[in-house]
Amino acid sequence: MSTKIKLCGMFRDSDIDYVNEAKPDYVGFIVMFPKSHRNIDLETALRLKSRLSPEIKSVAVSVNAPVEQFAEFAKQGVADLLQCHGSEDAEYIAGLRDLTGVPIIKAVKVTSAADIENAQNLGADYLLLDSGTGSGVTFDHSLIDRERIRVPFFLAGGLTPDNLGAAIRGVKPFAVDLSSGIETDKLKDREKILAAVKEARNAFG
Repeated sequence: MSTKIKLCGMFRDSDIDYVNEAKPDYVGFIVMFPKSHRNIDLETALRLKSRLSPEIKSVAVSVNAPVEQFAEFAKQGVADLLQCHGSEDAEYIAGLRDLTGVPIIKAVKVTSAADIENAQNLGADYLLLDSGTGSGVTFDHSLIDRERIRVPFFLAGGLTPDNLGAAIRGVKPFAVDLSSGIETDKLKDREKILAAVKEARNAFG
């Protein structure tokens, strides 16, 4: 099975036009996190979702958001999945699932193999292995022990079209996730988006 690709941090209409052309498997919207320049409100997310090709799944991404407010992004049809990128625990994830019924991704800041092992007990449908909260830096992929990971995972952190193929071949994740690696001057770059999806699709020949 080929590795899926998620492109995160869409916030302009043109971003959606680029991804509709490139056809990744998932796109991410940053919500309820004003520290990010990519943060959008529910109204904007609804507009962008309506513009998105229906075969591309949307993911609402937030950090320690109030569970009821975060759930609204799924209830309103903005998000096919929800991604928790903070210190959310098993109780939070269970509550979010009860409110929405959609799959949940839990981001993990990987500094040791134990971080991955502990995250598998939180009840998320997927993990997202990263070096931090959207830091754009690669972590040590040797910390990933494929024999011990029971939960499908997204690989994130410092991925670009240039290193994506090697990362996919080396780690063999369920999916990869890029945001800053497909930007130029903090804006989504059409050519980088097209190149990233092409690299992911061709990683195994």
